[in-house]
Amino acid sequence: MLKVYNTMTRRKEEFRPLKEGEVSIYCCGVTPYNAPHIGNARPFVTWDVIRRFFAAKGYQVHYIQNFTDVDDKIIRTANAEQTTWKDVADRNIKVYFHSMDALNVRRADRYPRVSETMSDIIEMVQELIDKGYAYALDNGDVFYSVEKFHGYGKLSGRKLEDMQAGARIEVDERKHHPMDFALWKAAKPGEPSWDSPWGKGRPGWHIECSTMSLKYLGKKFDFHGGGSDLIFPHHENEIAQSQACIGDDHSFAQYWLHNGFITIHNEKMSKSKNNFFTVEDILKKYPGEVVRFFILQTHYRSPLDFSDDRLKEAQTSLGRLANTQEYIKELVDKADPSDDATAAELIKRAAALKKEFDAAMEDDFNTALAISQMFALSKDINIYYQEVTTGGKGFDVKNFAAVQKVWDYMASILGIFEQQAAGDDGLTEKLMALIVAIRQEARKEKNWALADKIRDDLKDAGVVLEDTPNGVRWKRA
Repeated sequence: MLKVYNTMTRRKEEFRPLKEGEVSIYCCGVTPYNAPHIGNARPFVTWDVIRRFFAAKGYQVHYIQNFTDVDDKIIRTANAEQTTWKDVADRNIKVYFHSMDALNVRRADRYPRVSETMSDIIEMVQELIDKGYAYALDNGDVFYSVEKFHGYGKLSGRKLEDMQAGARIEVDERKHHPMDFALWKAAKPGEPSWDSPWGKGRPGWHIECSTMSLKYLGKKFDFHGGGSDLIFPHHENEIAQSQACIGDDHSFAQYWLHNGFITIHNEKMSKSKNNFFTVEDILKKYPGEVVRFFILQTHYRSPLDFSDDRLKEAQTSLGRLANTQEYIKELVDKADPSDDATAAELIKRAAALKKEFDAAMEDDFNTALAISQMFALSKDINIYYQEVTTGGKGFDVKNFAAVQKVWDYMASILGIFEQQAAGDDGLTEKLMALIVAIRQEARKEKNWALADKIRDDLKDAGVVLEDTPNGVRWKRA
């Protein structure tokens, strides 16, 4: 039974899909005024694993993720650079894809943009006005009236009267209530604008996600997600807009999942505080799969403190699993079947660990616990490898293939070892075989200087050579 923690109810609930065999997901994307930082990456890695798990269980997954390509920050960046808002957005969206590809984040089914959904947004704003949930001012601004929506605050647990009491003195006197928020902003000089029934302008932040999620997933869909900082006001306002427009308090997203913050010295990472590291910068020092593994080693709802030491620990841990990956390849490549060999105990162990892996994922997508099951399987495979390669035990091809299938299943859901698998049509293997053969020939001729140089240069390049009873093997450091 799959259980998820629903922010709306503040408890774990059994997941019941709206459509049998299908899962629909909307995740709030980035505002591309800058390159994505590691905090931005966490929700996308999280949802990527969730998508992979559902797909592995036979679900057809529909995943939508937007780009907020019309925004105050983008406009300010464009003005500072003396370029257009579209150039800024396009440039940083390209960087986003490069960063997420490096983290093995699979592409969404659609990436709608605000600028490409303008007519739908205008239509939804007009409908909210027609239904009495929004009001237009003489200057062309349109605001949502929070007092008209009786459920306002149900996601965040906030009460409207408390929010009103805590509102700043310098509130906009044009609003009916201090917490009313903009659906449409009247055009200002030097800003992009679109024609609307209220004059030229552009959308407020919250209306865009309501419009895009409803357009591509329908009036009801399974999951809505993003970072915890989006619970209020963004997701709270989305609910108010969407359910008011649809006229059904049970419409819109059925489960709300929010990931915890990535912190630096226990302080939230953010661009506004200038205490962030872009994914691109981190990738200059660490492989993408290490960064991904670092994120997944902590449960998605827990805070995750970022540091160079933590990344090094993740690199070491992933290296242990990568070593097992190499052992598996070596066994399969050099298979010498033996009729009386058996790996029956290993296959039983693998089946049990797969069950525990699935149980961890079914408990609110606990990747940290799931990873521990993969380490347990890694240990068992390593022992079996030693028994086969140094202990004289025959190799059980059939049962080991089943073990390998479990290993690959775990790796595919966690999204690791894919960059090596995507590879280069075997060119790396061929080149390494050639280099190893040259070094072996140098050792045979007692040219120790050349042999050592090859070994040391490879190590500097991130490749380690190991002398084993079955010959020299190489692995990435």
